[in-house]
Amino acid sequence: MFVFGAYYPGYDHLKDTVSSLGASISPVSSIISTWWVIVGALLVFFASGFKKVFSEKGRYAKLASWLIILYGLGEGIGSGVFKANVVVDGLTTSAVVHDILGGIGVAAILLLPVIMRKVITKNEMPVFYRVSKIVFIIGIVAIFLFMFKNSPVNDNFFAIYKGLWQRLYILNNCIYLTTIAVLIIKRQKIRL
Repeated sequence: MFVFGAYYPGYDHLKDTVSSLGASISPVSSIISTWWVIVGALLVFFASGFKKVFSEKGRYAKLASWLIILYGLGEGIGSGVFKANVVVDGLTTSAVVHDILGGIGVAAILLLPVIMRKVITKNEMPVFYRVSKIVFIIGIVAIFLFMFKNSPVNDNFFAIYKGLWQRLYILNNCIYLTTIAVLIIKRQKIRL
């Protein structure tokens, strides 16, 4: 996002959504869309590894892996395949599908910390348990702020900086998924 945004004249990371990088009018549309599909596929692969490593946790581990899969399919592959193209009188069909699949992905990753508190309990890892709560709260706040992009008053602080709120949300998720990846690696080392 940050590298390719520099190749889009007039693009502002703080004010413009990530989806506009992949829109058909973007000079980096194909590259970004391909990148999203690759990231989505990697998340699906990551979810299968997660499920295998935490298999003894039963249905909660299975549910957590499905939430990661939905995030990868919705925010990754779906956003890459269906461009967020906007026309004068509204959204294209592709943009509507993009928003629906992205919304499913967002909802899935937002719920992941709640389910992870069942996979890794407070007794097992109290710090991770608290981190999961914090990640969930930050996610709710960031999504709430990002939703101001649809505000009828587009010149308020929250609507103007929609790109910032979206990136904070993405950063929150990336840090959390990276933390889970580290836990997977540690669990694998213990098993070996």
